[in-house]
Amino acid sequence: MAAHIDEEALRSSLQRLREAAFDADVVAVMKRTVNSVHGVFGYGGAGIMFITESGYLGYVAASDEGGRQLEEAQAAAGQGPCYESYVYAHEVVTSDLHDDDRWPELRTRLPARVRAVAGIPVLLGGSPVGTLNVYRGEPYEWDRSDINALTAYGGLIAEILATALAAQEHGIVAGQLQYALDYRVVIERAVGYLMGMHRLDAVTAFDVLRRRARDSRRRIADVATDVLGGATGPASDDRLGDLRPSDLGLTGLPGMPPER
Repeated sequence: MAAHIDEEALRSSLQRLREAAFDADVVAVMKRTVNSVHGVFGYGGAGIMFITESGYLGYVAASDEGGRQLEEAQAAAGQGPCYESYVYAHEVVTSDLHDDDRWPELRTRLPARVRAVAGIPVLLGGSPVGTLNVYRGEPYEWDRSDINALTAYGGLIAEILATALAAQEHGIVAGQLQYALDYRVVIERAVGYLMGMHRLDAVTAFDVLRRRARDSRRRIADVATDVLGGATGPASDDRLGDLRPSDLGLTGLPGMPPER
């Protein structure tokens, strides 16, 4: 079976983007990247999301209205292939979101034009800071050439972001990235703690932190610190890990075990 992606077209596209990155700001390069992914390989659309201080993956760039709607639907639902790609730091794909039971909340928010979706993590120093997302308007079986091509684009995005941070570029995107890198460890520790305490999977545990940050209007890293009882480990009377699911307003959340 022939690969879906032409390797020469991929190399040429990446080279053009690298050359253009020297004379544009980060957001402009992100926009050029999603347009290239969309245009060169015939996907329905593409987008880039970065993690915010509240724990949501926020829209940065999209090639079209369908891509923007997909990103906004996942941000509103707090679930989907791109969220899982961020939490687990590896690619997550679906051949048809409208026929996939993994993300029931997302299915109710999706535009009809979005069917097959692939989420690829954007990694800086081995830590995910966001995702590259692509979709097609019809069911589609992603093959290894698709994943390799998208991973290459994700690597290019990471190169550009690392260069911007090294140059101490200021701006909202740079601030979000630095925050994500600075607090990734404490967030991961809190996710692990909630997984062990409440028998959750990683995505649901992350969603606990994210929802608590939203409801309390605090940064997700501050909530994670509370979960761990401060810098030295669990010791706080206000520790989320000791609260029942109903105390957090999460009874019935997908992935939550029944409360005893």
